[in-house]
Amino acid sequence: MDLSWSAEEESFRAEAREWLEAHVPKGLSANASMDEFEEIIAFERKMFEDGWAVVSWPRKYGGRDASLWEWLIFEEEYFRAGGPHRVTQNGIFLLAPSIFAFGTQTQQDHILPRMAAGLDIWAQGWSEPNAGSDLASLTSRATRDHERGGWVLNGQKTWTTRGALSSHIFGLFRSDPESQRHKGLTYFLVPLETPGVSMRPFARLDGVEEFAEVFFDDAFVTDEQVLGAVGQGWGIAMATTGSERGLTLRSPGRFLATFERLASLARGRQVGESMRERLVDSWLDVRAYQLFTLASVTNIMDKREMGPESSINKIHWSESDLRMYELAMEILGPDAVLDADWSRGFQFSLAGPIYAGTNEIQRNIIAERLLGLPKG
Repeated sequence: MDLSWSAEEESFRAEAREWLEAHVPKGLSANASMDEFEEIIAFERKMFEDGWAVVSWPRKYGGRDASLWEWLIFEEEYFRAGGPHRVTQNGIFLLAPSIFAFGTQTQQDHILPRMAAGLDIWAQGWSEPNAGSDLASLTSRATRDHERGGWVLNGQKTWTTRGALSSHIFGLFRSDPESQRHKGLTYFLVPLETPGVSMRPFARLDGVEEFAEVFFDDAFVTDEQVLGAVGQGWGIAMATTGSERGLTLRSPGRFLATFERLASLARGRQVGESMRERLVDSWLDVRAYQLFTLASVTNIMDKREMGPESSINKIHWSESDLRMYELAMEILGPDAVLDADWSRGFQFSLAGPIYAGTNEIQRNIIAERLLGLPKG
């Protein structure tokens, strides 16, 4: 694995850094809230206008045909410049890879440009009241409507990330009533304005109403809103969750930037030997994740797909992120509650070991699929 950058890649970095330093809004928190939504989406639309929203996508969809290496460079520069967590990220980083892999040409041509431009905001509709990390136990159903040539959706999705900010939702529904577990599931793409779809926002720990419950009551969708083959939704969903747990959503740039802020915080205060050792451990965690990601990109460029290894990624980034924020809270001491940026980041980091599949489930996947251990 070559860890050096070419002259062309360094030129790309310089161009990205110059644009980001000139355009990233100042004073925004890392996590979007309802109050900040309009400002963040306006920034993301400016990114699209100037060709920075989806750098690795084809130019016809608003990208730059950049390589994965250049995408990593852009992400490093984005977070180094203080770019906010993107409200479009569920679409661009989770759904889009599955659209490219499984979508029809018509779906790609319609969905991808609007997603990149920030015109459609996508929510992830996985969890249900009785189906969290065990996604295969979902009960929301899709019933064939032969007369109208489509499907009728019924059920409920909960813990819908960015649901309160979104215009569309992607998710799994059981299309074969006789099926069990991961069989007989179909992947649907649904506008939230569809008749029969309703949404109820609810607050996170920090009071921001960003999550939502989404209800489907005889909501009709056409066959064109099915992604991939009917009954084969599980495989597509696993590709999507692989993006969430592994490479595309959690670039090293995010954690490198967090560490640099943490190191700056520590330099400005007196910290003991124990805290200094934990700071070094955090740097090693972040650097290890960066190298692991570079190795993953090398494998992808060599046409080798990521498998259960994405579960290792998920555990590592979520627990490393939480440890950095815990250390920041200890360094700040009583001032922690007064520092909104660190405090909100800490609250968000608490969810890391839970969302994208709880870390307990990820450890089971590693034990069974990578280590070959028997099921418990």
